[in-house]
Amino acid sequence: MIRYIFAMIVLLHGLIHLMGFAKAYRLANIPALTASFSKAEGMLWLFATTLFIIVFISFLSHNDAWWLWGMGAIVLSQVLITKDWHDAKVGTIANVIVSIVVVLGFATWKFNRRVERDVRQMLTANEASNNLIVSIDMLADLPQPVKKWVLKSGIVGKEKIRTVYLTQKGLMRTNPKTDKWVPTTAEQYFTIDRPGFVWKVQMNMMSMVPVVGEDRYVDGRGHMTIKAFSLINIVDDGGDKIDQGTLQRYLAEIGWFPSAALSPYIRWEGVNDTTGKATMQYKGISGSVTFHFNSEGDLVAGTADRYMGGANDATLEKWVVTSKGYAEMSGIRMPVKSEATWKLKTADYTWYKLEITHVEFNSP
Repeated sequence: MIRYIFAMIVLLHGLIHLMGFAKAYRLANIPALTASFSKAEGMLWLFATTLFIIVFISFLSHNDAWWLWGMGAIVLSQVLITKDWHDAKVGTIANVIVSIVVVLGFATWKFNRRVERDVRQMLTANEASNNLIVSIDMLADLPQPVKKWVLKSGIVGKEKIRTVYLTQKGLMRTNPKTDKWVPTTAEQYFTIDRPGFVWKVQMNMMSMVPVVGEDRYVDGRGHMTIKAFSLINIVDDGGDKIDQGTLQRYLAEIGWFPSAALSPYIRWEGVNDTTGKATMQYKGISGSVTFHFNSEGDLVAGTADRYMGGANDATLEKWVVTSKGYAEMSGIRMPVKSEATWKLKTADYTWYKLEITHVEFNSP
């Protein structure tokens, strides 16, 4: 709703500039404008209207570079208003409103460009593969429950997965003391030869505060960024604990691309008939996740001792990712609904519920 209100402010503000054009070309009697305008000035007022209409269209069409047009429109509009300040000064209020949103639009654009840079860096560094086909012989050294899962996933006989792109919708709870769930949308890229991911999430806090976040694990290092209005840092954390935590997140999420279980940086241990433990070591960082399967071979949960929080305040807690629904996507059977929970001493804190909505393999 707020988006459409802003768009209407832009459109109406732009159309009001037609008064200057009409005055200059004597197309109408405009008592509100007492100054006289040359035809050249009239064309500038018309051009300002055109710019605001372009802003209106590009904003509603989700073109994230709309702010460029907005900046040009505001500058021209304010120059014209200043020249005829006595009659047109009220238009400054609209320009201030549009300027604030333009700044936020620029911040969103800048954030998105940074995420795209991280994705390009990760994809460029990923080693090329020879389109290797996964064979049953490659599964020989896996513990029996892990082998059963990989077989059931349907990856055998298909090309080994090197890159993944997926989209998610979800619900997030920001702290254990609230019962409010915030709707989210997210997209995520993975590379497997050189393990990494970039996850970008969007949500609205308190219905009116847009929040964006990036969780990344690239070249063995992790970093979490969360910004209100794409501008104000809420979280900006890195360091050894984040590095290990993002490594464990990557490891827990190989259920979406099961051929990664064959990667040389992952060592498997059989625990029992339905459990296998994976330990991943990469770029000097090591972490483990225990995978739990049902009797049919589906992955039902992943558990780990993982750092909760960032920097020096992070504490080691029990972390559980539970599969809540399975489906076949792009030819692979995978968990498409999951929940992430911290098993705190006081109570369980389920903070994220997600559903995979789209998956692409080997076509970043």
